[in-house]
Amino acid sequence: MLYYVFEYLESVYQFPGATLFQFITFRAALAIIVSLLISTIYGKRIIDFLRRKQMGESIRDLGLEGQSEKAGTPTMGGVIIILSTLIPVLLFAKLDNIYVILLIITTLWMGVIGFTDDYLKIKKKNKEGLAGKFKVIGQIGLGVIVGCTMYFHDDITIKEEKVQSMIEEVAATEDASDFNPAIKSTKTTIPFLKNNEFDYSSLITWISPELEKYAWLIFIPIVIFIVTAVSNGANLTDGIDGLAAGSSAIMVLTLALFAWVSGNIIFSDYLNVMYIPNSGEITIYITAFAGALVGFLWYNTYPAQVFMGDTGSLTIGGIIAVIAIAIRKEFLIPIVCGIFFIETVSVMMQVSWFKYTRKKYGEGRRIFLMSPLHHHYQKKGIHESKIVARFWIVGILLAIIAVITLKVR
Repeated sequence: MLYYVFEYLESVYQFPGATLFQFITFRAALAIIVSLLISTIYGKRIIDFLRRKQMGESIRDLGLEGQSEKAGTPTMGGVIIILSTLIPVLLFAKLDNIYVILLIITTLWMGVIGFTDDYLKIKKKNKEGLAGKFKVIGQIGLGVIVGCTMYFHDDITIKEEKVQSMIEEVAATEDASDFNPAIKSTKTTIPFLKNNEFDYSSLITWISPELEKYAWLIFIPIVIFIVTAVSNGANLTDGIDGLAAGSSAIMVLTLALFAWVSGNIIFSDYLNVMYIPNSGEITIYITAFAGALVGFLWYNTYPAQVFMGDTGSLTIGGIIAVIAIAIRKEFLIPIVCGIFFIETVSVMMQVSWFKYTRKKYGEGRRIFLMSPLHHHYQKKGIHESKIVARFWIVGILLAIIAVITLKVR
């Protein structure tokens, strides 16, 4: 909103300083500051409101130390993250940018699913919350929207040729969206490989080149899988104070770097990264999101004053998945989102091994003391604040590895 206001002031009145709003980095800085202020200042008021409405978490007895003390802690704190993200985005981002629109839809879509689940658990006393099949249907629905938009929308393109004269002309700006050539493509990038571009259409065109127009039959299901997997991974990670919010902040700040580089023709050319017109605007959304997560963490670190609930965890996972898909870095998800990946795999291993041993030996056996993985360490007697800090360290290490892929091929 303010972008358009200052654009008008600059063009009509030559208002001093108005040109700063043309720069993504300036608006991104404002976005993270405002989101951080909103989440820390107004977060307390939202927590008090949730407490008055008796939106307290009911804790299942899992035999974990300190678990009973958390009963009654307000949940649905994901509302803080959502509001603290959307307000700066509406203020500082270009609202006609297709990537920003897609992320706003993702935030609201997953927020509604998570909010419904939390509401049923707390107010309707339904321990299961929203039935799993409805969650999956919601995630699939979002995946279809994202996949169709990415594949069919005319504004979602890449530029394979970086002409030197074009680079010189836009050297003073951060956006080269008005320059050609731009093409529709299902190409993405694979880390650590020399020729690291992969085209999803190749999964079907090997049969016949004429099948390229049906590449969406491959692309959209892959998008659905990524959205569903990452959102569920975030949900599983949200088990102890500060783990999901802190880990997610590390992930999205890493993706912010990739989004900015991918949307900047100078740096994408220098680093030999796929140039994606208009994608730089995602940086503003990510920084607003990161500020909201850090502000929420103020109240969510041990001992937590509020839990994000599914309102927050499903939304976080959905946003991260869509960002990675939009900047064509979805193959980096196992690295960038390594914490989510490890937590999900630990559950899959535990459940699979338990079922296998029960069928073979008549008694189920476990790999971990409890899954997801963070509960395993709790069972070993490690305090949850130490577990969270160590998971953050692992997350930072994975983020560094991801950034290294910009040059290592």
